[in-house]
Amino acid sequence: MPPKSPDWLQLNLGMKPGRALPLAAMAIGKRPKASEDFQRERIDFDGDSKVGDEFFAAAPGATGLSKFQDIPWPKGLAPKPAARLGGRASGALPEADVLVVTWTVDEGHALSRVLTPGFDSRNDWKHYTHNFSSISKKMRKGCPALEAGRLGAYWMTTIAGTKVLCFKSESHLSQDGPELPNFDVWKQLIEEVQPRLVITTGTGGGIGKKWEVGDVIVSPIVRFDCTSKFKNEPFAKAMFRSPYGVRRTRFEEAESLFRANATHLPNTNRRKIPTISVSASLGASVVTTDFFRFDNVEDTYGLEGLGSLSEMGDAVLGSVASSLGEKAPPYVAVRNVSDPQIDAPGETIGQQAHDATVIYKGFGRWSSVCSAIVCWALIA
Repeated sequence: MPPKSPDWLQLNLGMKPGRALPLAAMAIGKRPKASEDFQRERIDFDGDSKVGDEFFAAAPGATGLSKFQDIPWPKGLAPKPAARLGGRASGALPEADVLVVTWTVDEGHALSRVLTPGFDSRNDWKHYTHNFSSISKKMRKGCPALEAGRLGAYWMTTIAGTKVLCFKSESHLSQDGPELPNFDVWKQLIEEVQPRLVITTGTGGGIGKKWEVGDVIVSPIVRFDCTSKFKNEPFAKAMFRSPYGVRRTRFEEAESLFRANATHLPNTNRRKIPTISVSASLGASVVTTDFFRFDNVEDTYGLEGLGSLSEMGDAVLGSVASSLGEKAPPYVAVRNVSDPQIDAPGETIGQQAHDATVIYKGFGRWSSVCSAIVCWALIA
């Protein structure tokens, strides 16, 4: 068994038990209390910012992507990012063979380090505002896309002759509001890019004690488990299975490539190199929730038995693909475990949510490096 949460934070992040993070280390400018706060903190936290610096000062065991080591790609298979992109931000996306979509700021940084080296998702990727004025009318005030003034940002790269469009979304199921514009965004992305494969990738909470930070779940099966704001929607308990057949040919190679940056994962991981797991059943799927739920030893949120990992958006892709019918491309969720099952029975659920969020802030970027490498393996 891994150490209990307070000890885990001290052993892996150097944080003394009970020590609160300084306010300056909070991306949302306040201490998270409600579920919405914890969701937004994870989405907005930027390890490559002053807020990140404040976090690293309070959690000296964490490291930023300035420590990233270049990946020793096999000959001829290194990602080759475009030198520049033409067109206007308000125009449609270019077509590509594969569409890769990620979600949080730190996930974007990690994906760009791996698949578009030299072109960072925050600083360099091209903003995307096509149909923003109409889609944004459905968005609630204060959501990330409205605050950013765009639907996302993107860059092109090539892997083994395959054209890949990498996209960092500002639209989120959990944030956009009750009119569900995230469904519209997904549909527009697919219609414009015309991909042969769609990959949704990023972080999530491991369900069950076997998962460790950095492990990667590859799942063509996604399911909703909405118990709050969307519990009365027709999709609240829907599941979707892509016809995509997961190719494991390069998974062993991918795990060997994890080594370049594995030292930045938790010290207490029992496996020094994360594992890749392919979901073959509904009970091992990726679970999309409608508020910030995480697994703990008490199974407070009833996640155990539903899947391998919980997050807040991937099943939207399954739903949109289902609505497109034969026109839909195959898809797969590639999710990394950024925070493990929380083992802190003496803590309140709010304290446990804090622990899970701190773990994400400490290791989300590094676990996302692992899932980005798995995206490469599927494409290559």
